[in-house]
Amino acid sequence: MTPLRQRMIDDLQLRGLSERTQEMYVRAVRPLADHDHKSPERLTEEALRDYFLSLKNVTRYSRAASTIALCGIKLFYEQTRKRAWTTLTFVRAPREQKLPVGLSTDAVRTLLAHVQLLRSRVCLTTIYACGLRLQEGTHLQVPDSDSARMRVHVRCGKGAKDRSVPLPPRTLAFLRPSWATHRHPLWLFPAPGRSGLGMATAAAPMPRNSVQDALRAARKASGRNKRASVHTLRHSSATHLLEAGVHLRLMQAYLGHDSPTTTALYTHLTATADARARDTLAGLMGDLSALQEVSHGRVGRDLPASWPRLSGQVR
Repeated sequence: MTPLRQRMIDDLQLRGLSERTQEMYVRAVRPLADHDHKSPERLTEEALRDYFLSLKNVTRYSRAASTIALCGIKLFYEQTRKRAWTTLTFVRAPREQKLPVGLSTDAVRTLLAHVQLLRSRVCLTTIYACGLRLQEGTHLQVPDSDSARMRVHVRCGKGAKDRSVPLPPRTLAFLRPSWATHRHPLWLFPAPGRSGLGMATAAAPMPRNSVQDALRAARKASGRNKRASVHTLRHSSATHLLEAGVHLRLMQAYLGHDSPTTTALYTHLTATADARARDTLAGLMGDLSALQEVSHGRVGRDLPASWPRLSGQVR
């Protein structure tokens, strides 16, 4: 590791950023060096400008990828290298307004049924049932599952925030036999190792990419839901809660959202809520039509054919 890289890691640690964020920010600087085949320390502001234009027009980074690249590079130059470049003050990630992808309950069941490995199937089922993010699911610990209160304690979620979510009884029934296959004292989903036999003594939880690979294989085997990802299970869970009538404010707490606006996006995915809204509007319009007919009848009977001339003072 170069001294410059280590210096950036130290700066990230001093900022109190999570390990995952540190990893992504450090990784964001690497393509910058590859773009001009130079150390980032030797690049000029004009080269940096050309790199961001390349991300926008050639590589076409998504908003999420652009934001990570901008934040990582900005922290590197402003904090680690102490360079106040104007380019870093006006570069912005492209704006997007995309609705999350959601699956029906039948589609979720079909997808999970095609997951081959037990540990991956139980992990993905828990992610769906509890509305977790991928890392929150793989990093669940044995003490986090409270069978007495039927809750799951999610530790260090996004923004280093803890939260408590309901634990469905059937999910607990899946977790118990799964844990019995390895009986790890800490991790509910320990890393299997190359042989798959070292789970009882694993030093780390199940890798994220192994869970992602398991879902991709299940998606291919089912022949459906080509756009589904692990995060789609979280979106689907939120949609199904909303369709069941769970209040948005309670869902916000379960999902760990900072803003209720984020949670409200799921209202666009709920077929049940949409149908209820249409039925309600149809009923309202029916009542208004009846009222209009009554009003027309009264106009014909009660109102004079010609109105008296109003005063010019009336406006």
